[in-house]
Amino acid sequence: MSGNSLVLPIVLWGRNAPTHCISSLLVMDDLATIITGCHDGQICIWDMTPELEVNPRALLFGHTASVTCLSKASAGSDKQYLVSASESGEMCLWDVNDGRCIEFTKLACAHTGIQFYQFTIGTQREGRLLCHGHYPEILVVDATSLEVLYSLVSKISPDWISSMSIIRSHRTQEDTVVAVSVTGILKVWIITADVSRMQDLDPVFEEESKPIYCQGCQSISFCTFTQLSLLVVCSKYWRVFDAGDFSLLCSVLSENNQSWVGGEFIAADKVIIWTEDGCSYIYKLPASCLPASEHFRSNMGKKTEGSIPPLVYSIADRADKQLLICPPVTRFFFGRREPFHKLLIQGDSAGRLTVWSIPETSPLQPLSSESVSISLQEAFDKLMPSPAGIIDQLSVLSVSNEPVKVTASVYIPSQGRLVCGREDGSIVLVPATQTAIVQLLQGEHMLRRGDTVLLILVFHNNKNYIYNRYDQRSLVSGGVDFSVIIWDIFTGEMKHIFCVHGGEITQLIVPPENCSTRVQHCVCSVASDHSVGLLSLRERKCIMLASRHLFPIQVIKWRPCDDYLVVGCSDGSVYVWQMDTGEPGLGVFCNKGLFLCVSLQGNLPKYSHNSLVVQAMKTNVTDPDMHVLFFDVEAVIIQLLTEEAQRPNPTLISPETLQKAQGGADKGGSFLANKIFKQVKETIKENIKEHLLDEDEEEEEEQRRREEKSKSLSLLEYNLTMDTAKLFMSCLHAWGLNGELDEVCLTRLGMLRPHTPVSFGLISRGGHMSLMLPTFKDSLLRQLAEGCAEGRKLSVSEIVGKGTYGVSRAVTTQHLLSVISLANTLMGMTNATFIGEHMKKAPARPPRPGTPETLRKSTPQASSPALQAQIKQEFFFCYTDTNNHNNRNKLNVCVCVSVGWSQLAAMHCVMLPDLLGLDKFRPPLLEMLARRWQDRCLEVREAAQALLLAELRRIGQSGRKDTIDMWAPYLPQYVDAVSSRKCHTLLPRIKSLKGSYDAILKIIILCIWCSRIC
Repeated sequence: MSGNSLVLPIVLWGRNAPTHCISSLLVMDDLATIITGCHDGQICIWDMTPELEVNPRALLFGHTASVTCLSKASAGSDKQYLVSASESGEMCLWDVNDGRCIEFTKLACAHTGIQFYQFTIGTQREGRLLCHGHYPEILVVDATSLEVLYSLVSKISPDWISSMSIIRSHRTQEDTVVAVSVTGILKVWIITADVSRMQDLDPVFEEESKPIYCQGCQSISFCTFTQLSLLVVCSKYWRVFDAGDFSLLCSVLSENNQSWVGGEFIAADKVIIWTEDGCSYIYKLPASCLPASEHFRSNMGKKTEGSIPPLVYSIADRADKQLLICPPVTRFFFGRREPFHKLLIQGDSAGRLTVWSIPETSPLQPLSSESVSISLQEAFDKLMPSPAGIIDQLSVLSVSNEPVKVTASVYIPSQGRLVCGREDGSIVLVPATQTAIVQLLQGEHMLRRGDTVLLILVFHNNKNYIYNRYDQRSLVSGGVDFSVIIWDIFTGEMKHIFCVHGGEITQLIVPPENCSTRVQHCVCSVASDHSVGLLSLRERKCIMLASRHLFPIQVIKWRPCDDYLVVGCSDGSVYVWQMDTGEPGLGVFCNKGLFLCVSLQGNLPKYSHNSLVVQAMKTNVTDPDMHVLFFDVEAVIIQLLTEEAQRPNPTLISPETLQKAQGGADKGGSFLANKIFKQVKETIKENIKEHLLDEDEEEEEEQRRREEKSKSLSLLEYNLTMDTAKLFMSCLHAWGLNGELDEVCLTRLGMLRPHTPVSFGLISRGGHMSLMLPTFKDSLLRQLAEGCAEGRKLSVSEIVGKGTYGVSRAVTTQHLLSVISLANTLMGMTNATFIGEHMKKAPARPPRPGTPETLRKSTPQASSPALQAQIKQEFFFCYTDTNNHNNRNKLNVCVCVSVGWSQLAAMHCVMLPDLLGLDKFRPPLLEMLARRWQDRCLEVREAAQALLLAELRRIGQSGRKDTIDMWAPYLPQYVDAVSSRKCHTLLPRIKSLKGSYDAILKIIILCIWCSRIC
């Protein structure tokens, strides 16, 4: 999708939750949100109530490698920002409320730890991110722009930093950064106000460097209760140091060959240490480690190894921890605001979160029974009804309630078809919009869910397949039976089978367009036996098979100018092959940098103006496909207006036209009779031709059988554009807020109520995407049920309406822009209802006489002049008698439909805040609406302007004044010479208008005009 397009995703998750092998964990300061990153690159946002009930809310997509660390990026509670880093050097700044990606960058180094640091310059507070990882310094990054400002560098023994902590001083203006390198050397940097304001790349050297002999340091933490102790946890021991001179106060070895991975102070005299297998232990520190004790520092200089402090109590992990595929991640957090919980949170490879509340007093038994635990799959299983999959109505077996898993999918935009391959080897072709309507919306289709199946191809265990862009009849599939098969998508026939690989087919890739002519008709297949093949669909043979790779294949790149195919393996080796000959090209390179230094071309998807795109996604190769429906609002509007312009004018044949034709029948015959004469004449000629050409009868009969077979497998006669608009508008409408309007939408406009909560998504910068999990409605349901004054149980439609526009301001803005622009477009069309003729396939312009289309529609029965005259006379009288009545009925229906769309647009533009209530309504973002003030799509532009004006009226004078004060710093201070006079004369007037209605409009227009709006 293009960056300027208004695109809304809707996701069908299915009953199986995505894999989420947790690699990092974070709890926000309010203890209401838990963030987890996984090894597959996704980030999950969990909601937590004060009663410690945890529920997954959304999944964030944007990283291409394992998430290594998470950190908060803001200190305020009004805007909660999160920063994440991955193994590939990616850094992303996210809005926790709605999952938007605010900023992203990619560095050449990978971070393993990030800490947020806030300082004050005058009256403004700024944030910095201190990052360490696989590099010998600490990078200081701006928390807003993710720009590297400067670095903390070591003069003595520079090495990678294992762990780091920030010591805030309340007595002086100097803060201290303490870090331990991988060789066990402690480093100290002093950060003053002058250093914090630095914005250049000059390094800051350490103030102190001291060996403390803590090799393999896992974590370092500062005691916030006394501000005089430092805890250093290594794999085989943990130690407590004096934060003043870093003298050793206490050292404890691990027991039973345990491996420590982290620890934290939970009180002035207690620490919690956790192990690699998920167990945690709380120790009481000796008196020599307590600054308030008279024995503080009494053991300095004495041998302290082996003196184990008393164990207060332990926190046991669950019994099946040995089944985990990787070690769990454990973190300790305590609330700085109410409620003041002390929480120990653990995430494991099964996507499970376990939360323990640490009591102030020591319990008599381990806390394993007092934990709160939930996984993604358990949250999915609790939902009623179950989350919908894309073809669940076709995949539920009689012997089991679980649907057959979809292992591969591809969408064909030109035909509106979705091709789904299942784990039982079958391939199913369905109309994408209709199968989505079955899964999400109510209606008669729920009683006949099996009607949408069109074609099932069996006896082939498919795993991945693609739609060939050259031959519209071909479908290529590859499966676990080592074969690649070419199918005829219309007849279901197997055209050819390739058996050239010795393993499961894992990928099918289309070569780029600038390859040679022979390669352009090929498909590149990748198998689990580390082989790559080029299969020619035109020649029906394998033209190249490369099978010398020693490790699994991770990436395929193309260099068409040199006829090279480049294969990258998991061990970092690179193989270069000649495509036409199959011989090794440049050889084998054991260097991952080859992909950076040579100009390789990949098959990047190109943007196409399709109103609907269905994309299959999976978080892990072992997961079944989930499907995301991307609705391009601009493309839907363009296709609706184009089809409206192509519809034939119903007033082409009027009574006046027929009367004129009847009056001139003696001169030249009526228009209708002449038309029938021409059709009959052409039909007779065609019949004579058929009888004369007896030798072509067999070929034509074969062609006719093919057309009939293809017709039986083709899509139903429906309008794809109107069906897309019906599905989209039915999901977006705020059901349950206005009963009269809901009835109009159902009976007059033809919309359908959702029978299950709809999971929307949000696309942000750089193609990063957040998808709401189906479980996020549970927390909204509890909140709405508690605030419902009537005490009745809320219906699903009310939850859909009230929950969609109460998620975040960005989601509200996108949804309102979409529904208002589409409603205005449908209001301007003729009888644009989702019932009746408009839902049939879009009509084309009338064909010219003499064309094959006209000949097929001819009526050879009307061959006599008397019959022609009778047809003409009967048609004229019937049309004259009923024309006025029909015109009045059609006019009334068109007016009612237009009024319905107008009411729908008005409700979402103006009335929605009052219907929902300001406590449940998240208002649209003014800056997002301002960006659409001059949108290229006229309908979206008008919707943005109307919504912006309505929001400015709603917030009143004080709200407009606050907006002016907030936006004024972003106005340009200097512009070019031509516009400089206008800017300097307009700026004083804007600042003097103090919240007036015209002032904010001028500031919006000025910001857009200067292209500097925030």
